[in-house]
Amino acid sequence: MSSTKGPRDARWYLSIMSPNTKGEKFAWLDPTSIYINGEAFHDLLDDLVADLDGLAVDVVAGLDAMGFVLASALATRLKVGFLPIRKAGKLCVETDSVTFTNYSGRTQSMEMRLPAFAKGTKVLVVDQWVETGGTMSAAINLVRRQGGIVAGLAAIAIEENEMTDAYRKEFRCVSAVVQGSRWQNDCNAQDLQSFKTYQPEATFPRIH
Repeated sequence: MSSTKGPRDARWYLSIMSPNTKGEKFAWLDPTSIYINGEAFHDLLDDLVADLDGLAVDVVAGLDAMGFVLASALATRLKVGFLPIRKAGKLCVETDSVTFTNYSGRTQSMEMRLPAFAKGTKVLVVDQWVETGGTMSAAINLVRRQGGIVAGLAAIAIEENEMTDAYRKEFRCVSAVVQGSRWQNDCNAQDLQSFKTYQPEATFPRIH
């Protein structure tokens, strides 16, 4: 696949995300096609790292499960460590836990190893997508309970609602979907225009 990137807010790789084909209990789209395609994935990381320029970060925290992909890649680019924030019962060490309601209305718990870092550690919290903000709020609480400083939030997209508006006022929030762009409008409506022309073959990694 060869990209023809337009202006910065176009973010061409967003157009290869696939729509949900499996029903209401799943998220409304799947961004993993960006990760599969090397050019798309690295352009995504280039854009996020550029937008994070100047932000002091000591560690990148990724939310279980798909947030791990983006967070670990960003940690590598930023040359810092990666901290997994996991669903309950997954860690074999002492943990701190927070219960929350996720985007589907289900009650879940997130855990972080205890201790994970020294007080004053600056943490960039990353998830694949921020919809209702329940999972992100749990992660923020876990970081703060250990005396960490939430340096910022990052995602492929952060939808616009009362919860995420509050995040933007309090933290530096970076997403591949830029506020004010047509992509933001599509995400808020949970229906990308690109779904009409989506073709799985367009996401395939290049064969050398």
